[in-house]
Amino acid sequence: MALELSFELITLLFAVAVLAGFIDSIAGGGGLITIPALMWAGLPPTAALATNKLQACGGSFFASLYFVRKGMVKLGEMKLAILCAFIGSALGTIAVQQIDTAFLEVLLPFLMLAIGAYFLFSKKICEEDRHRVMTPTLFAFTAALAVGLYDGFFGPGTGSFFALAFVSLAGFGLAKATAHAKVLNFSTNIASLIFFAIGGKVFWMLGGIMLIGQALGATLGSRLVLTKGTKIIKPLVVIMSVAMSVKLLSDQYDLFSWL
Repeated sequence: MALELSFELITLLFAVAVLAGFIDSIAGGGGLITIPALMWAGLPPTAALATNKLQACGGSFFASLYFVRKGMVKLGEMKLAILCAFIGSALGTIAVQQIDTAFLEVLLPFLMLAIGAYFLFSKKICEEDRHRVMTPTLFAFTAALAVGLYDGFFGPGTGSFFALAFVSLAGFGLAKATAHAKVLNFSTNIASLIFFAIGGKVFWMLGGIMLIGQALGATLGSRLVLTKGTKIIKPLVVIMSVAMSVKLLSDQYDLFSWL
């Protein structure tokens, strides 16, 4: 595949990736910014999704690395969840090429609004860990596998779904849940990227440039997670959940055609 892009457009996409990486490391939803930007730059929808997975790997990797180095995440305790998320994403990426996603397109905006409402009103959202509902093994085979499958199949809001699962099922505080969510999100991004690459859908040069931007933004955002915690994560999750809902609904029903 060949793609002609000006220096100015590449610079703009790099800046978009920095912003997306920053937001994604805190609240998820970076794809809400990067996928439309890639399509606006002229990439076909499937190529935009595939290239987005490449650059998203940069953001999720460097965010994960930062959280691991700071002791927020112990990888040894997450091996099974990482594997299940990877397998789920691989299966989802294969399935999306065979199955109509129309049902998810209708359902997802309301799921995102529900996540926003949960983070806004739930008294469980705090810095401290609470009672765990599931064992790590059960969490891996249910929540990690299911959200991984969703990410490979559809994608928007994956970070928010992982964070919600860690808060409500694993009993994690919000900052800790966000850190662990990024590790699983990196696993699902890698799995999806592999199967998109096999299909020859990835624009590697452009994705690589945006990956650097994602890495920069994610590193900055990860620092805020540790220093600001709930004060910044909670409102951003709510804002991004509402924004994703509005974007998805507008795509379906052309809500802003009058503008």
